[in-house]
Amino acid sequence: MPDVPPAPPTEPPSLSLFGKSKPVRGSSRDGKPAAADRARGLLRVIPFIKPHKGTLIWSVGFAFLVALFWGVNLGLILPVINVLAGDDSVAGYVDGEVATAHAVQVEWSEKLENAEAEAARLAADPDASRSDTVAAAEEVAKAQDRLSQAARKLAALGWVQQYVTPILPDDKFDLLAVILGVLLIATVLKGLCVITQDVLVGAVIERTVADLREALFAHTLKLDIQTLNATGTGDLMSRFTNDLEQLAGGLRLLGGKVVREPLKAAACIFGAMLVSWQLTLLAFVLTPLATYIFVKIGRSLKKASRRSMESMSRLYKTMEETFDGAAVVTAFNAGERQKERFHQENRTYLQKAMKIVRVDALTSPTTETLGMLAAFGALLPAAYLMLRRTDSIWGLRLADGQLDLAELAVFYSFLAGTIDPLRKLSTLFSKLKRSTAAADRLFEILDRSPAVAAPPAITPVPEQIHTVRFDRIGFHYAGAARGAVLDGVNLTVNAGEVVAVVGSNGSGKSTLLKLLPRYFDPTHGAVKINGTDLRDFDPIAWREKIGVVTQETLLFDESIAENIRVGKPDASDDEVRAAADQARVTDFADGLPNGLDEVVGSGGSNLSGGQRQRVAFARAILRDPEILILDEATSAVDALSEQLIHEALAEFVEGRTVFLVTHTVRRSLLDLVTRVAVMEQGELAGVGPHEELLENNSAYRRLYEAQSDEAAAGGSPKPEDPLSKGRAEYRKARPAGLHPGAIAFDADSIDQYDPTDERRDGRPSQRAGYQPDPVAYHYASVGQIFDPDEVSEDSADSEDEDPGRNILPLRATGTDG
Repeated sequence: MPDVPPAPPTEPPSLSLFGKSKPVRGSSRDGKPAAADRARGLLRVIPFIKPHKGTLIWSVGFAFLVALFWGVNLGLILPVINVLAGDDSVAGYVDGEVATAHAVQVEWSEKLENAEAEAARLAADPDASRSDTVAAAEEVAKAQDRLSQAARKLAALGWVQQYVTPILPDDKFDLLAVILGVLLIATVLKGLCVITQDVLVGAVIERTVADLREALFAHTLKLDIQTLNATGTGDLMSRFTNDLEQLAGGLRLLGGKVVREPLKAAACIFGAMLVSWQLTLLAFVLTPLATYIFVKIGRSLKKASRRSMESMSRLYKTMEETFDGAAVVTAFNAGERQKERFHQENRTYLQKAMKIVRVDALTSPTTETLGMLAAFGALLPAAYLMLRRTDSIWGLRLADGQLDLAELAVFYSFLAGTIDPLRKLSTLFSKLKRSTAAADRLFEILDRSPAVAAPPAITPVPEQIHTVRFDRIGFHYAGAARGAVLDGVNLTVNAGEVVAVVGSNGSGKSTLLKLLPRYFDPTHGAVKINGTDLRDFDPIAWREKIGVVTQETLLFDESIAENIRVGKPDASDDEVRAAADQARVTDFADGLPNGLDEVVGSGGSNLSGGQRQRVAFARAILRDPEILILDEATSAVDALSEQLIHEALAEFVEGRTVFLVTHTVRRSLLDLVTRVAVMEQGELAGVGPHEELLENNSAYRRLYEAQSDEAAAGGSPKPEDPLSKGRAEYRKARPAGLHPGAIAFDADSIDQYDPTDERRDGRPSQRAGYQPDPVAYHYASVGQIFDPDEVSEDSADSEDEDPGRNILPLRATGTDG
């Protein structure tokens, strides 16, 4: 039974070459493999196959059995012809062959004696010429060779006489039936061996591809953000799907037909050589020509296949951009434009694919033609030997005696049997070349060294962070047309500070903060933690100290709890719930059918923007980081969600170093901030408290005034406007321990909390067209229903002064918009 392969290693053996920060040996400067490495093609998959070599060996064994039964099927033609065309029984035929072989043996024994005597005479004659001596020696060697051939034939016929002919029937029809029965059994056994081999090969290939897929995914996760962005999601998806599928197909052929068909051809060649090895060798005179033709076709196929896969990557990119930007495509009626883009890329791919089809179409006819020429090259001399009743042509001996019709038929069958596997192999040629091109593209990913990696000598991450210093930071994106994004930035932040990094779009504020989790490293200068260069730490260990909330929140298609648990995979349910409470996630999650176990959908599509941001904030809270980075975390949420996040942030920032990246400075944010860092055109334009910068820093003043003008133009409420009251003001009136979904309010003025009813107790509302209190409106909008009758009854029946009696726990029936 095939052995069960061990579990795949976390990294395959070959990956030890790829994890270094410098390019691997044989690689070009850009991290791509050099031509010598790319030429290795499918051979680079061998380290992934090794864990499954036991199963592969079994499959090769069954391939040998397939070849054996294939040869047996063709070899049975000889007895069939002899039975149908001959007058003797099998025993009589074998006896006749024995007698003939014995006569040949006697004849060549006599010739050997004469040749040896002549050679001895010439050796003793001092006047004998060298040419005569050499000719005599050649005659002796020839006689010895013929004698040994006759002896081997007699031994084989003797085995047949002893073990085979006794069990065969004498009647010709019965004998034919037995031969056909053996042929049928051999065919069935061959089919079973083919099935078994294919299953074993399939198991090896699927496990190998699974291991390679995991290795690719693991290595891709090690690559820095800049490299991944340069590659593109569409290109990576193409490699993980189309290229892996092409590679799997090629490996399946390599382990199956590419092993089996040559063995079948070898069995036929062996059978043909038993008839006449000289004639068989004539069939190989066209081998150099065939090799040259297939090398040329193979190069063309590989090049065309690689271009086809690159075109497929662009197709994936077009589809990805279209589907991800479906809202923009719909809003701007850009469907026709995207259809045209897709049409152009699809046509380009079609042209590449058609080139492969045309080149592929040449392989099968070329193989068949060359095979037939080779067969004719051997068959015509064989027919000449039989019809002329000789064993040589122009003095060149081509057979061990004269050929008869049966031997000629078997010889032709073996040659035809050789052509069939070669024809099948030719149909696989293009697929193998496509697989080689796919392997090259896949290993290009594995050959890429991450630009952000652990140093050879790792400095332990400090237990406590005292200072974060951006020291003369310069940075530009590799391959980008724009110049330096950061230029000579110097900023020192002490532990426990809350620093707002502000600036207009493109000022470099987000790029500066992306250096902290080492999404990429600075081009110049260094980020120092307690005076130690950040690049001296293990990036994985360092990131345990950091929590990040970005503008574009990514949630996975799992439950809310599991998305929060990303911040700390081993967190308990209680820890997850505590983080959710602190981030105000439970305010809306408790109203969902499954609570925190509610699945958020792809990218968090089942939640609103504000809800997604709160889940992301809870994820950062759960990690309990020393450094928290909020990168435009509230720029795309509504005012109430922003205020809820700021409330939670106010509770969480104490004792932590916090960086707030924003292009707008709100009063609620300034209440948290100790200093403001102003970025302008990649440089640090100023650092200090809000009031000081507002007075002394023109860049900050322009930014703040532009924001104020925008707010005034938008008609934002004045601070004294009652409608501007925040939820925090109402929270102060709540009794301690009150459920977060409940609000304290006056039952006599319940109307102001119900924005939907125009009448109360049959009386028209005294505030027709009024705008409801924003907090109450928020709770109504999320489906938290206020029942005035229930509140009134509660108030009327109250006999104590319990401040909680006028509190109605609100029933959440929807989600936060």
